[in-house]
Amino acid sequence: MTADVWPLYGLRLTTPRLELRLPGMRLLTELCAVAADGVHAEGDMPFTVPWTDGGPATRARGTFQHVLGTVAGWHPEKWTLTLAVLHDGKVVGRQDLSTEDFAVTREGETGSWLGLAHQGQGLGTEMRAAVLHLAFAGLDARHVTSGAMTGNAASLAVSRKLGYRPDGIVTASVQGRARTVQRLRLSRADWDSHRTVPVQLTGLEPCRELFGVQEV
Repeated sequence: MTADVWPLYGLRLTTPRLELRLPGMRLLTELCAVAADGVHAEGDMPFTVPWTDGGPATRARGTFQHVLGTVAGWHPEKWTLTLAVLHDGKVVGRQDLSTEDFAVTREGETGSWLGLAHQGQGLGTEMRAAVLHLAFAGLDARHVTSGAMTGNAASLAVSRKLGYRPDGIVTASVQGRARTVQRLRLSRADWDSHRTVPVQLTGLEPCRELFGVQEV
């Protein structure tokens, strides 16, 4: 894919162990394979949108459609940045940052997953720290929100470590069941006081028009 046509393909978020980037077809194929191999235990559903409810082929196709859909549906007023997460050069998961009217609200929402084989190594914290750096340092966000099922201890632990505070609960209908979701909110001040992961941004300036923001 060429960054000349779509500058977001030139954006890179780099941490000590990870690189996050919008995947072209080669990396997207790898991402689909990671999704097919599984992202949570059988019988569990940690997502309000149950995209993993199906076999390997269903998960792979859903991942493929999601990533291409975010590119095709991108508008400066409403966008979802979907980044492949690479560890030692191999795709291990996906990190999203979504927003609507960001130029006005200066608020975004994160979502992510890691392949089962790559969990429990602290990569979830590092990849979320990377996209938070993009939001706050790169795009001048005021707040970033997230959410997790109240029983999703791993996700909630990542949020606490990065400085998020509880922001109420909501009830979601998931697979015909009522599930409780803990909302979380991270202010710029709390982000700044909890930063421990160094992050480098490259290729951001050509993307500012697509993000709907001017220079910070």
